[in-house]
Amino acid sequence: MPSSVQNIRSQANEHARHTARIFLSWCQSMKSSGFKNARVVRSSWLEESGRRLDCNPYMSGALEARDALKGVPVTEKLEDLTERIFHAGREGRVWVDDPSYGVPFLGSTDILAADLSALPLIAKKQVNRNPLFTLREGWTLITRSGTIGRMAYVRPGMAGMACSEHVLRVVPNKERIPSGYLYAFLSSRFGVPLVVSGTYGAIVQHIEPEHISNLPVPRFDSALEARIDQLVSSAAIDLSESHRLINSATRMLLQSIGLQDLRDDLWHQDRRARGWENCSVSTESLRALNYDPRVVEIRREIESRSYSQLGDLCDPAQFKGKIIFTRIEADPEYGYMLLGQRNAFQVRPEGRWISRKSVTGLGLVVPPGTTLVPSHGTLGEFELYCRALIVTQRTAKYAYSGDFFRCVPLEGAIEPGYLFAFMRSRLAFRMLRSISTGGKQQEQHPAMMYRLPIPRLGDEKEREIAALVNEGCQLYDRSLEADDQARSLIEEKISSGGV
Repeated sequence: MPSSVQNIRSQANEHARHTARIFLSWCQSMKSSGFKNARVVRSSWLEESGRRLDCNPYMSGALEARDALKGVPVTEKLEDLTERIFHAGREGRVWVDDPSYGVPFLGSTDILAADLSALPLIAKKQVNRNPLFTLREGWTLITRSGTIGRMAYVRPGMAGMACSEHVLRVVPNKERIPSGYLYAFLSSRFGVPLVVSGTYGAIVQHIEPEHISNLPVPRFDSALEARIDQLVSSAAIDLSESHRLINSATRMLLQSIGLQDLRDDLWHQDRRARGWENCSVSTESLRALNYDPRVVEIRREIESRSYSQLGDLCDPAQFKGKIIFTRIEADPEYGYMLLGQRNAFQVRPEGRWISRKSVTGLGLVVPPGTTLVPSHGTLGEFELYCRALIVTQRTAKYAYSGDFFRCVPLEGAIEPGYLFAFMRSRLAFRMLRSISTGGKQQEQHPAMMYRLPIPRLGDEKEREIAALVNEGCQLYDRSLEADDQARSLIEEKISSGGV
């Protein structure tokens, strides 16, 4: 080979190495400058992807996950470990109001919710005609339209409910793989990117069963898989039991004051809301909703017994429903995860990280036992506005947006669990909705919120009811810890190459 050609080739190779060094240095500087999403792409990935230069194939984490799974001695295809992967199919839905004729229906967002007591009802006849709607315990659910790859495990409290066609059902073959182990892998930091990598579509994205059927599932010794399965199963049982205990607390409270919780269908059939005469209108409000005769009757029943005003029971410094602040983003080690209304009601909320220093003293972080009530929203029947949630020991680590009314019980004034047991009832929900003010976006009238009547039953009975809620909160936290542990076990095993 002529020396001139050798020189040219040598210069070209040196130029390529120099370019690579500059590129790697640039990537590192991008990361250190705050571009956290900058990522180094291997040339082999470019080759396998047909030298695509758009970001999507390389930013999901699927290629890294696939490479990590190559280090695991044994993997099997998902389709070989399942009885079926399917969705319910697209068809019009027939909604009903009477629980006798309906089945609770989970949308793609509802599968992530902790409390499933306020779901719309789809007709039983439609579910019977199409059994694919019905969920069974131990299945893995994957959102397949819009936001792809969010997952849930069908716990005992979800079994028998109907579910949207926008959710994939992964039915494990229990003779081939433990159901909890399969869920732990699919929802892990290795499984989610592989699922999402099958996404197609421009505006509204989708995945179909065939897009994940060949997904590799790592296999380890049966003892480890059984341990992970046991953790996921116990987490599912604890979460369902938590919900049952809190429902029991609400039911016990209302029975103790001689009332039953409201049924939504009967509430809307009450003709008194169509028009009434009222001679006690005050200058505080001229809005008809604030004088709803159905709510007036409920208040009269509560106020005929021992009761306290909500505002007298709560810390006045935090008893407010609007906090306006500047959101300054920060890394997790320097911040709080900020939750809005929708995320706060989810089992595994995802929010943005904001600087701790920027929100100190604003009341965004509240103590365990606080009842939070969404304070801005619309009056849609299944909207979160006015539906209460309680802050547990685990969820007290989050910061909550300014769109919650913060009910922090004063020490000795009322048991926090007892207050929540009442505030989560449909009866309280209707009272909260009735004190709304505003236009498109509603909010609770602050003076009326202060005067909201809370029934009192005496210390002994209130402690008994609060104990049910407290136990439910403990089970809720234990459920999340077990789920975290299961996911950590499989992620550590994959990262170590199965060793």
